[in-house]
Amino acid sequence: MAVTDTTTGAGRLSFLDVYLCDLRPWGELRGFTRFIVEFLYFGIKEARACLFVGLFMMSVFLVPKAGMFGLPRYDVLLVIALAIQFFMIWSKLETWDEAKAIGLFHIVGFALEVFKTSGSIQSWAYPEFGYTKVFGVPLFAGFMYAAIGSYIIQAWRLFDLRIHHHPSYWMATVIALAVYANFFTHHFIGDYRWYIAACALGLYARATVTFRPYDRDRKMPLLLAFVLIGFFIWLAENISTFFGIWTYPNQLGAWSAVHIGKWSSWSLLVIMTFTIVAHLKHIKRQIHVPE
Repeated sequence: MAVTDTTTGAGRLSFLDVYLCDLRPWGELRGFTRFIVEFLYFGIKEARACLFVGLFMMSVFLVPKAGMFGLPRYDVLLVIALAIQFFMIWSKLETWDEAKAIGLFHIVGFALEVFKTSGSIQSWAYPEFGYTKVFGVPLFAGFMYAAIGSYIIQAWRLFDLRIHHHPSYWMATVIALAVYANFFTHHFIGDYRWYIAACALGLYARATVTFRPYDRDRKMPLLLAFVLIGFFIWLAENISTFFGIWTYPNQLGAWSAVHIGKWSSWSLLVIMTFTIVAHLKHIKRQIHVPE
């Protein structure tokens, strides 16, 4: 089964995205020159796909712990996240359909945050005051999960992603639900993360992703993409905890690196996020492309 995106709606996108999605080769490139050009465009497309993530992480660096303009830091970060979101829609760097999907990720992530920070669980905490905290979680927290969805959606379009040997949608849904449920249930019935990971490994073992950095298609195992994205999220988590955006129990006295085991959790969360994006694209394709 091959999963493609035939409904990008390029006419509604920014000039930059139209250019990146419809690159015209400079000429026949060979050897080291081709490597450099493809690597350059791969980096440009990755940076563009990470725009929301990059701008938000920059705000984590720049907003002081004391806040700004009389607002606590958590509230400033929410204002910045909303401003980035509105800017991307206004500038056509993001379509309304993509914004709706990102809103879904925000809700899913925020629900997980509320549970994980609740009094009986307290896997981590947001120790600072904020006017926009709900059930102990600042509203900007959902945008951290939305950022993952934003990256996958943008990369899918910019790299013209095509997924080959994608598993049956119902099987992918079961794995995604199991991943999400385990984040909640492992506090009560044990952590089945590695069993779920083993099932995901078998399910996606044959799946490959074809992407186009410049003018030629390249391929890689889809599982490798999940692991790599999970690793970079783990790095971002280390940065965020270093700046005290949230803290784990072992970081209360002094900061320490987030346990490497979180890498596996993030990789599984990427699988769940990817499944949601793939389903939304599948539904949209069914609507716009008659059988």
